[in-house]
Amino acid sequence: MAYGPTMRAGHWRAAGAARALARLPLTCLPLTCRPLTCRPLTSLALACLALAVPAGAAAPPLAAPTTRAPAPDRAGDPTITVMTRNLYLGADVGVALDLLPDMPAAAQTMWEQVARTDAAERMALLAQEAAAVRPEAIALQEATTWSCRPAPWRSPVTVLDFTQLFLAATEAAGVGYVVAGSADAAALNPGYEIPPIPWLTTVTDPATFQPLFGRDSAACGFTIADAVLVRADLRDQVLRVGTGEYDDRYAVVPVAFQIDRGYAWADLAVAGTTVRLVATHLESLWAPEGEVTAAAQARQLVADLATTTLPLVVMGDLNSDPRDPRPPGSPNPGGQPEAGAACPPQVPAPTPATADPTCSAYWTLVQAGYQDAGPDSLAAANRTWGAAADLAGPDPDRLRVALEQGNPAGFTDRLDYVLTRNAAHPTRAELVGNQWPQGLTWSCDAPQQVATTQRSSQLLADAGLADPVTGRGVCLPSDHAGLAVVIDVSAGPTGAVADSPVPPEHDAARLGLLGWLVMSLGATLAVLVLVVSLVVVLLRRARRRRRSARPPAPDQPSSP
Repeated sequence: MAYGPTMRAGHWRAAGAARALARLPLTCLPLTCRPLTCRPLTSLALACLALAVPAGAAAPPLAAPTTRAPAPDRAGDPTITVMTRNLYLGADVGVALDLLPDMPAAAQTMWEQVARTDAAERMALLAQEAAAVRPEAIALQEATTWSCRPAPWRSPVTVLDFTQLFLAATEAAGVGYVVAGSADAAALNPGYEIPPIPWLTTVTDPATFQPLFGRDSAACGFTIADAVLVRADLRDQVLRVGTGEYDDRYAVVPVAFQIDRGYAWADLAVAGTTVRLVATHLESLWAPEGEVTAAAQARQLVADLATTTLPLVVMGDLNSDPRDPRPPGSPNPGGQPEAGAACPPQVPAPTPATADPTCSAYWTLVQAGYQDAGPDSLAAANRTWGAAADLAGPDPDRLRVALEQGNPAGFTDRLDYVLTRNAAHPTRAELVGNQWPQGLTWSCDAPQQVATTQRSSQLLADAGLADPVTGRGVCLPSDHAGLAVVIDVSAGPTGAVADSPVPPEHDAARLGLLGWLVMSLGATLAVLVLVVSLVVVLLRRARRRRRSARPPAPDQPSSP
């Protein structure tokens, strides 16, 4: 499937949420009312939207997009609504890492997965979801950019930009969003990346590269980012923005290949006060006998935000379940951190008072005074990760464990959170995108996806939870569920506050293309040196054997 700009212009299969909701009877949109304000109840609005746009169904044409949606009358409303969403890279990095050091094979595998997990389709659905909730701010993780270069002397060309796809889709859905920006800065922080490296990350995809480059293959790479978005009608109320880098990095290859993570933040004047919004994505990889990198990053985040006096909202994928590190023998189908030499097992039924934060990013934040907005993060029904890498439903193997633990959506781990501090108090939290095969889904037809849907739906059918799906794939928009949270900020300082202390700066240590090339050259030379050394050793041994096998000369005595 091609991903070039000529294919996707103006093509959004799913209908805009505002248009879909407008076709429904008013009785399908109950309101929950507080003084001076009424809002659609999130779960009911999303349920109505799911009825308006059946799973995988094509939708009517959209109206012309609007740059800014009319803002509701919010005078006197002391709350804001936020969302957090992991957009999903589109491919399973773990599968690619298993193929190393064969980098071309790893790159081709990831590229084919990205094609199957159609980013444009997914961003359109996520935009519908946002339009139904209409939050003031959205935190994005894995806001990925895929770029390719046809030759070493050619500049990389952006082939896929998830952030821009999502922003365009929100406009098409009738409620536009922008990256929070102030002056020349933006609340978007590029992190982990593998740049396009000629020969090493070359992939073949004639349908995409022929229109772009006039050839069948190109070297491709990606960068994932965290971002804070604000609703377009609030763009002028962004006071300051910034980014931060985490000092602790997981090293895939010590020194040479480390995974960069960080956060983005924005100060937004809203609801009569100023709120600091933070989007972050902590490390998922961990060393079996070492410390958990995500926990160290959480400790830095606590320190970096310690001087913040504004109402504070931290949103994102912490890659930390409250049960982590898992005790020996505990179910762990998602490969979360387990107890080891440096990490004691998490206590049974942990609470803020009893939990061990040593190797837990989640409990590090909670015990530092952050309030988990919920819903109850220890409840199996509220887990947020577990979809298959191809997005065609829950991962069949993890689904079995999820069903045993009480999660019918197949999610096995709670990784996504909204946490608040200072004068920010959550009043309601709901999961979004955690239903399958119903809910907001799209039709996916790759053979692997059809097979995944069939296997997972049959497991649900065997449990009496859904009808089996055959002959087609039903795909989720992300491998994570999201969160929508309403927060009371009435106790915050009045008006726009432009002088609250900002987080300290930390230097980024990204490898970059030159670093990757040097690393690749170094690895190649190291392998060559190893091979040459081995050959020399073998030749010397062979020579010694030949010498020892020769009979002694007649005039020389034999060795004793």
